Amino acid sequence: MSIPDSQAASHLITLLASLMLVLQLLLAVQSMLITNIRLFAIQSLLLAAIAGVVGYAYGAWHVVVVAVLTLLGKVLFLPWRLERLVRQIKIEQEIHPFLNMPASMLVCGALTVLAYVVARPITSLERLGSNTLAVAIALLLTGFFLMINRRKALTQVLALLTMENGVMLAAIALTTYGMPLVVEIGIFFDVVVAVMVLGILVFRIRETFASMDVSKLNELKW
Repeated sequence: MSIPDSQAASHLITLLASLMLVLQLLLAVQSMLITNIRLFAIQSLLLAAIAGVVGYAYGAWHVVVVAVLTLLGKVLFLPWRLERLVRQIKIEQEIHPFLNMPASMLVCGALTVLAYVVARPITSLERLGSNTLAVAIALLLTGFFLMINRRKALTQVLALLTMENGVMLAAIALTTYGMPLVVEIGIFFDVVVAVMVLGILVFRIRETFASMDVSKLNELKW
C-alpha cells in the first residue's frame, strides 16, 4: 500500500472514530429508548466501516470478518431485537437517570479528556489514525458511566454494548490490527448471548415490577 493511500485510510479511520465518540455523547443526553438503540446501531456501523477500511487498506483480512459480524450482529440483529423488546414492554423513555442531562454531558466530557490524557503515553503503539486509541478509551469510560447513571435495564444493556465497541476499536487501533480472529469471534458471541440473557431479565423485571428500573430489585427479600 502506498504512503498517500495509507494516509488517506488513516484520516478516514480518524473521522469515523470521532463520529463514534459524538454518537456516544448523544447517547448520554438522549432519553428515548428507540433513539438510543438506533444511535448504537449507527455507532456499530461506523465500527464495522473502520474494520472494513483496516482490512482492505492494510491487508488484515481477519478484521474484515469482524466487520461482517459487527454489521450482521450489532447493526442489524441486536437493534432489531432490542426495538422489539421496547415495543413489548411498552416503556419508551428513560425518565429519571441519577444525573440530569447537562450534568451527564459534563461528566462524559471530563471522561473524554481523561481518555486522551491516558492514551497519550501509548500513542506510539497506535498506527491507525490519530487519537483512535483515545476515542476507544473514551467509549469505555463513558459507557461505564452510562451503566451507572441509567436506571432502566435496557439502557444499561446499550451502555454495555458501547463499551464492547470501545474494546473492539482499541484492539483494531493497535499495531496488531486487532486481536486473533478466534478471540474476536468469541467476544462477539459472548456479547450476543449476554444481550439475549439481559433481554430476558429486562422482560422479567417488567413483568414483576411493571418497570425497568433496576433499583426496584432492592425490594426483593430473602
